[in-house]
Amino acid sequence: MTSQRFPAVPPSRLDEAARAGWLYYVAGNTQDEIAQKLGVSRQTAQRLVAMAVSERLVKVRLDHPIGRCMDLAASLTERFGLRLAEVAPSDPSAPDLLAGAANATAALLEKVLRSPEPRIVALGTGRALKAAVEALSRMDCPQHRIVSLLGNMMADGQATPYNAVVRMADRVGAPHYPFPLPVLARDADELRVLHSQESVRNTLALCARADLTLVGIGQMGPRAPLVVDGFLSEAEMSSLIAMGAAGEITSWIYDAEGRQILCDFNARVASAPLPRAADRAVVAVAVGEAKVPALRAALVGRLVNGLVTNEATAERLLA
Repeated sequence: MTSQRFPAVPPSRLDEAARAGWLYYVAGNTQDEIAQKLGVSRQTAQRLVAMAVSERLVKVRLDHPIGRCMDLAASLTERFGLRLAEVAPSDPSAPDLLAGAANATAALLEKVLRSPEPRIVALGTGRALKAAVEALSRMDCPQHRIVSLLGNMMADGQATPYNAVVRMADRVGAPHYPFPLPVLARDADELRVLHSQESVRNTLALCARADLTLVGIGQMGPRAPLVVDGFLSEAEMSSLIAMGAAGEITSWIYDAEGRQILCDFNARVASAPLPRAADRAVVAVAVGEAKVPALRAALVGRLVNGLVTNEATAERLLA
């Protein structure tokens, strides 16, 4: 078994946090009892227990399968011909909360990463994927490779928000391959030049061979990620919606049938080609009412063959 690496916190401190976490969550000790057993103050014991949680040394797993979630997952699998469906419980007061789906995605990733055989994991971007990576346990997986599906720079050179590749690679000790391009080229000619670079060709080849591809789903409308992040104006978004745009995956815009739209924007997208789910696992991670039309279009068009979501979103998809 490979040894784990925890670069952010000294190992001795993590050992203390692990002991405090075990005493609190497994042995059922109070924080006063932990302080006494570890020979520290109560405040220090409290901080150690909190560190055990923040460093993912402690994970809460629900051992009882929730029947409703399992039924929804089975219905989604049958309706859309999926090879994988995970439905996490929803908080009735916060149906768009990402935590459940993020933890389920982290569990899926950990299952792949535990393989001793080399695996390639390709990631898109978005809040859901970033939350999933934050929920990952720390691991040491030098045999695997983590690759980005799309550019990691804005037009002005600023890093794009919600890019999870570097964070995931650091968390699991795996080499990573960022997409060394802007999200959008200025025109088709510049795109051809960018894609001719050897480093970009290597990254594209890795994306095509990925054993697991995880993507977020972007909705259309004035609050769409492409608008919020400054890639499209609201007027341009309205024009695309008039052309039938229903959603986007890694910046590729598609219609209600999952077909890529012929438009100037798509002609400048520098991302890896829009995945067509076939033999390899291409899994969407999405939660929220706003995502439902875009998510349904991706499922109908077979852009993905797996889904991680929550109860509320699953119910809307099946309605």
